[in-house]
Amino acid sequence: MKQIIQTVYNKVGIKSNRTKNITKHVLISFVYKAGSILASFLMVPLIINYLEAEKYGIWLTLSSFVAWFSFFDIGMGNGLRNKFAEAKAKGELGLAQAYISTAYFTIGSISLFLSIFFFTLNNFIDWTAVFNTSSSLQMELSIIMPVVFAFFCLQLVVKLIITIYVADQHHSINDKIQLTTNVITLMLIWFLTLTSGSSLLLFAILFSVLPVIILLLLNFVAFSNTYKDFRPLFSLWRKVYLKDITGVGFKFFIIQIATLILFTTDNFLISKMFGPKEVVPYNIAFKYFSIIILGYSIVVAPFWSSFTEAFAKKDITWIKQSVKNILKLWLLVPIILLVMIVFSNFFYKTWIGDKVIVNYGLTLSMALYALLVTFSMVFVNFINGVGKIKLQLITSIISIFINIPLSILLAKYFNLGSVGVILATCFSLSYSVILRPLQFYKIINNTANGIWDK
Repeated sequence: MKQIIQTVYNKVGIKSNRTKNITKHVLISFVYKAGSILASFLMVPLIINYLEAEKYGIWLTLSSFVAWFSFFDIGMGNGLRNKFAEAKAKGELGLAQAYISTAYFTIGSISLFLSIFFFTLNNFIDWTAVFNTSSSLQMELSIIMPVVFAFFCLQLVVKLIITIYVADQHHSINDKIQLTTNVITLMLIWFLTLTSGSSLLLFAILFSVLPVIILLLLNFVAFSNTYKDFRPLFSLWRKVYLKDITGVGFKFFIIQIATLILFTTDNFLISKMFGPKEVVPYNIAFKYFSIIILGYSIVVAPFWSSFTEAFAKKDITWIKQSVKNILKLWLLVPIILLVMIVFSNFFYKTWIGDKVIVNYGLTLSMALYALLVTFSMVFVNFINGVGKIKLQLITSIISIFINIPLSILLAKYFNLGSVGVILATCFSLSYSVILRPLQFYKIINNTANGIWDK
């Protein structure tokens, strides 16, 4: 692998150590991500066979519902990412450890409170009404929800180690963990299909517990070796460090809420309007076009923390050249999407068979969604990296109020079904293809004033 990476450096003419590091992790990430995607795609037909379409639709909606609560880290994950990268770049290692300690113990306290609150609230909720499914599943869902939620809250804490690795420009770590999780999950689901009957409870426990176990092991290894000098200590918790993290972190928090509403309410809306079964074709199309989004994000995502470091060191030339190169790469995206549209029906049938039918309108809408997301991705990573996110904050709030009513209007009253839901999401994203590049060019050319520079 090292020889391949060095060959790429020589061919492309990469000389910057920062770019070399990004390129190395991008190439490694492609290997991990390819394996992860393959495992994920193999998983879907196994899950449908094990759970059947309705229960799988419930799980997709349920997991989206629980994911809404990830914003309760109040943006500290992203705040820690920026502050840890800045402190380490300036050689302030004690401050970096204090930021880590403050983030871990604060999010740990929040997660404990959320778990207790949800366990109490669970006794008063009819989950079959929430997910629009058979009343016979109430007992099973009343057990599943607190279990899934408790492990999700625990995951909020243990996944901070990923933030630390990424902030330290070890960009491929997340893809390595995802591959490990997906491969083990695939093997366990295959084992379940051979040894037990359909059980949503057993399936939910598997999906909830496994990521936590893997991340706990990563925390133990990291703080025993690579990051032993940064291990979280309660004695280092300080209110002033919390303010530093949540200063930019709170803005990320609001943006996270908007993003979750924008991207996770779709499953819930479709389930409520058309039933859990209709969630499945929507997610099949989403997963298909997520291939191009994930592929492009492998290239773009590592630049977040590198932009933070470069901007702190005023290396504007490197930033400009990097964005220029990434945009050149983006020109391949529309071509790949056209090919994916042409071969979509063949792919669906080969992958899923005749059990799930994805209509052509849904395919085209998902392609448009992928086009918008990938274009704005590079500019969003720069803006997030330098922490000038007030404009993004305001437009994200506007998107919250647009997306849900527009989804209902297009899906139900214009009879577009699930196609209307994704079109509403596309409309809510459309401003980003104008405002994000404009803000980038203002900041990088030192002409940003007012809201453009906050």
